[in-house]
This record gives sequence, structure tokens and C-alpha cells, in this order.
Amino acid sequence: MSRADEALWRVEVTASFLERLQVIEDFLIKADAGHAFDALLAELKATVVPNLARFPRMGRRYLDHPPQSVEALAQLGALPKGTAQSLREYLYSDYLILYTTLEPERAVFLLSIRHHRQMSFDFARLWSH
Repeated sequence: MSRADEALWRVEVTASFLERLQVIEDFLIKADAGHAFDALLAELKATVVPNLARFPRMGRRYLDHPPQSVEALAQLGALPKGTAQSLREYLYSDYLILYTTLEPERAVFLLSIRHHRQMSFDFARLWSH
């Protein structure tokens, strides 16, 4: 293993991220744009995952621009202690990706993905087990 490989972080896909991908796929198929979903998957594999593996803090800290709604603030408050501080957003193409990092494990967890025009993330579902 080279020194460059040792510096890479592990990137994990969560169940909530996969659920969001399914919603996006369903929408694009109904819009007769299934090819756009294939392109999204290719971009995630070729660009997003490698970028996050090399530069896990590249995304904007989510709390730099916290939500203003009472509901979203309550969901953030319900997260495990310290979790909200590690949330980051990565804008790629037309999509906003929510992820978190775990320092000692050197891991990035993809939590959700939305088209950039969608409202917000459902934090309660992201952390349910």
C-alpha cells in the first residue's frame, strides 16, 4: 500500500442515502430521464466518493448556515451529542449531499442526497436504526 493510499478515508453509504437514491431514480424514470440516474451513479463512483476519500472536509459545514425552521432545529437537537457539528454538505452537479465524518475511524458516511432545489433533510430518519 502506498503512502497516498494510507491517507484515504473510507466512504460508507448509509441506508438513508440508498433510500434517497431510490426516490431520485423513481422520479427520473417517471420523467423519462433514466439515463440521468445512470449518469448520477457514475459521477458518484468516479468523482464524489474519491473526492471525499481524499478530502473528507471539503464540504461546507452544515451548521455554518443552520436551518431556520423550528422543526429542523428540533431535529438537529435530537441528534446524538456532537453529531450535528460533524455534518457537512457537498454540492455536486444538481445534487446536495449530506455526510458526516468520524475522525478516529477515518470514515465518511453518506447520509442523504437531494436535488439542490429540495427543501431540507429529514434528520430523524437519518439516524434511526
